[in-house]
Amino acid sequence: MKNLVAVSIACLIFAAACNSKETSEKQMNITPPKADKISKNLEMHGDVREDNYYWLNDRENEEVIDYLERENDYYDKITAHTKKFKSDLFQEMKGRIKEEDASVPYLLNGYYYITKYEKGKDYPIYTRKNGSLEAPEEILFNVNEMAEGHSYYNLSGISVSEDNKLVSFGVDTVSRRKYTIYIKNLETGEVLDENIPLTTGRATWANDNKTLFYTRKDEETLRSNEIYRHTLGTNPSNDALIFTEEDETFGTYVYKTKSRKYLVIGCYSTLTSEFRVLDANTPNEDFEVFQPRERGLEYSISHYDDSFYILTNKDKAINFKLMRTSEGKTTQDNWVDMIPHREDVLLEDIDIFKDYLVVSERSNGLNEIRVKRWDDKEDYYLPFDNETYTAGTGGNPEFDTDILRYGYNSLTTPSSTIDFNMKTREKKLMKETEVLGGKFDKNNYESKRVWAIAADGTKIPISMVYKKGIKQDGKNPFLLYAYGSYGSTIDPYFSSVRLSLLDRGFIYAIAHVRGGEYLGRQWYEDGKLLKKKNTFTDFIDASKYVISENYTSKDHLYASGGSAGGLLMGAVVNMAPELYNGVVAAVPFVDVVTTMLDDSIPLTTGEYDEWGNPNEPEYYDYMKSYSPYDNVISRLYPNMLVTTGLHDSQVQYWEPAKWVAKLREMKQGDNVLLLQTNMDAGHGGASGRFEALKEVAMDYAFLLDLEGIQE
Repeated sequence: MKNLVAVSIACLIFAAACNSKETSEKQMNITPPKADKISKNLEMHGDVREDNYYWLNDRENEEVIDYLERENDYYDKITAHTKKFKSDLFQEMKGRIKEEDASVPYLLNGYYYITKYEKGKDYPIYTRKNGSLEAPEEILFNVNEMAEGHSYYNLSGISVSEDNKLVSFGVDTVSRRKYTIYIKNLETGEVLDENIPLTTGRATWANDNKTLFYTRKDEETLRSNEIYRHTLGTNPSNDALIFTEEDETFGTYVYKTKSRKYLVIGCYSTLTSEFRVLDANTPNEDFEVFQPRERGLEYSISHYDDSFYILTNKDKAINFKLMRTSEGKTTQDNWVDMIPHREDVLLEDIDIFKDYLVVSERSNGLNEIRVKRWDDKEDYYLPFDNETYTAGTGGNPEFDTDILRYGYNSLTTPSSTIDFNMKTREKKLMKETEVLGGKFDKNNYESKRVWAIAADGTKIPISMVYKKGIKQDGKNPFLLYAYGSYGSTIDPYFSSVRLSLLDRGFIYAIAHVRGGEYLGRQWYEDGKLLKKKNTFTDFIDASKYVISENYTSKDHLYASGGSAGGLLMGAVVNMAPELYNGVVAAVPFVDVVTTMLDDSIPLTTGEYDEWGNPNEPEYYDYMKSYSPYDNVISRLYPNMLVTTGLHDSQVQYWEPAKWVAKLREMKQGDNVLLLQTNMDAGHGGASGRFEALKEVAMDYAFLLDLEGIQE
């Protein structure tokens, strides 16, 4: 269900020898797979739903695997004519990426850290240099070597001890987001025999360099629910359980403040948060509650000097405000306003430096970065002069510096890393991502923001990009993307991969629908729970707008979304299938009611504040009214490509599999319907740097083929 995935794009119809774009499955004489129907009645609140494909919910069942493999075989046959085109697209996209590359170094605790990529290699190499960029390079991890023999490999959560001698890291080789934590001695290169399974992958060191805190997951639900303390040199099976999150709607995690003074246990749900703190010099003591949880009270904490800084929605501050309190008085009755709440500005994050406070804000949908001296002698915003850009701070682990590092990109401008001197206001471009191939010139592309009017009168922003010279004649192929859940904002960002569409005449656009936070927190509130349908109707109204303005037409409009955005795709093809020639739904959350009634499925209980709890009749009825799987009927549907991963822990594979099976049974006409299951991957797809491009090339070939473009 959750969070933002790289979204697959596109759909297919096979081009016949006569150049017709409407060759049907029957004309191709390829029979689509048919899943067995085994009736199962699901009853709740006196309502009975018949689910003929519930049996697909068993990845250990050989018949289930056989069905998925038959669908994959069908996909291969239907798209056989695009095989070379997919390969060409992959090489084209790969050819724009600098294979031998390195990140901009950042300084942390005396070391410069750098991530490198070598030509022909799929995985990163993590390195560091002691004190100077001229110092010898020390390789922490060569993930290419570590990944050998694995079809999937993900290393994450790198955490170095305060004395710089040890590093913990997490490894997932299945793509279920169940990480084993390992500890490596950086002086000897030895990986210690102290492996910790079933974790989030991230651990946090106390200041004694021998005590490690980490989060375990529930084996069945994968909820992050326990914090453990591990002492170096001991058996992890004897680790001390120091905190259990009993509330099934919450998750938990542990980290250290930027000041390095406090260890922090965070507890979170959609609507509520709570923190516990402990002096990092006394790891064997008990954590103390910062502010007890209150339903609806959200807050996060940062530490500096003798104070905590609290980003919170306290006092109905829906767009959040910044408050401050002293170390010894942490409950909310001691919090004092520092940056007050504003109705038209969303306060998103803060970065603390020795002399400066940096505030990340969002106004009218646009990122803003505010720099404020602690002594109030300066307070200013960084200048940005675009309406389709993304800017944000990052890589600022050190306190005592005047340099703020931030990133910038736009729909037409590749990603840049910039070091900004907050004292002199001078900026230095540290790196702009190179687009290789010799053909890219950002001046050949144009971007803009337009506003559609929703049925209820709400203005829906749309960011779009295209190659200069297009005409608004209704003939342009147009790809409209959206996500629209969890308050996750999809900012307009640059993609070198996307050039393969733009250079072939596509317009690409992001609909900033309700359910995200593009226009502030209320924008999110108006797109969840019993207002969730606003997300769907916003997307439909955005689609109608780009058609009415002659950017495209129904014959050339395509839609895509992944995960919760896949739910959006499922909803719109039920509500307005006639608007789209093709739709791609990547790892789609489409069996909403059944999933939200099954609290054994990962993430379900923590989602109640997002979607509602269907154990309550009001939410059950509302969910059922839009759940894509429950609303499939006998009708014409667009050409559709549906993708999933067998090991997906976020949206279980059986949701898209069931949905496709039911669509096959019910849909009218000959439009193509395909299901492609990655049998080795999970929610995020393939793990290799370039392997993931093969999945994008698959989608692009699909989409371009619908337009009769095969080169």
